Amino acid sequence: MTHELPAAFQAASLVALVAILLLDLALVRRRPHVPSVRESVVWVLVYVGLALVFAGLVALVGGPAPAGEFVAGWLTEYSLSVDNLFVFLLIMSSFAVPREQQQRVLMVGIIVALVLRGAFILAGAALIERYTWVFYLFGAFLVWTAVRLLREGAGSGDEPYEENRLVRGLRRVLPMSPTYDGGRVRTVHEGRRVFTPLVVVFVAIGTTDVLFAFDSIPAIFGLTHDPFIVFTTNVFALMGLRQLYFLLGGLLDRLVYLPYGLAAILAFIGVKLVLEALATNSLGFVNGGEPVPWAPEVPTWVSLTVIAGALAVATVASLVRARHDLAAARRLPPPAPEQRPDGPGAS
Repeated sequence: MTHELPAAFQAASLVALVAILLLDLALVRRRPHVPSVRESVVWVLVYVGLALVFAGLVALVGGPAPAGEFVAGWLTEYSLSVDNLFVFLLIMSSFAVPREQQQRVLMVGIIVALVLRGAFILAGAALIERYTWVFYLFGAFLVWTAVRLLREGAGSGDEPYEENRLVRGLRRVLPMSPTYDGGRVRTVHEGRRVFTPLVVVFVAIGTTDVLFAFDSIPAIFGLTHDPFIVFTTNVFALMGLRQLYFLLGGLLDRLVYLPYGLAAILAFIGVKLVLEALATNSLGFVNGGEPVPWAPEVPTWVSLTVIAGALAVATVASLVRARHDLAAARRLPPPAPEQRPDGPGAS
């Protein structure tokens, strides 16, 4: 599942993606604001459209196989990124980030995450190329993650945010102002040049997203082995995340069945990885070090169908549940009026 896309196409694509990210960052820095629902919808559709156009270009240049892998990987990464928004909301709330600065925080955090994910993807690709048995580990990890999501269920986004070691270390080491100063990272407090809490929030968003990569990167390698496709699916999944944050901020708690859909996707990809590991087996204690002949190869169209179907079922079920809960709440009797005490001592 590694495809030889032309080097010129890969280079031009990466240059174009970097240019889009830098332009987006410049727009956010120039006009920090809270986007309206209409603006968020437009930009989400723009980024979804760009991803589909890119899939078409990949099909034109490399054929339907890499294009199908890109679409399946993009859907998987995008759905996992939506789940990440629960934690981003907790971080913004925990650090009391002003609403007008949240776009910038998300954008910088996403760029930090992309740089770190790029290094992670290169390391994963090198590991897979040298040791095919790592698919056993990736597959088992994804199945374990799916089981964990099933156990946590609809309450998986309710835990309070806990700062990681890097964030706690920055708090101890950097001289920090107690309050924000607009969109500035550095400010003057009591006559000293210090950092504002924004720098800690940038690191919190970026490093937290990388922690999620421990789920998403093995998942995408279960759909394609091409590092270029792996990286571009991550870029397109993260590019529209900022607008999606403002669009879905008040609706995320209604997607109660999303963790179950993600669990189904991760379990499917985990099993797919184990089957692929069996088909290319080189471990001496498994089938005498020979490939397992009965292990089937799961085609890309099956992966795409399972991923899209799981997301559709989880979303529809969540919306039906939200509508049912709303109708049930409307049927509840109004609270009884507060009784005022009677008698001579009443006031």
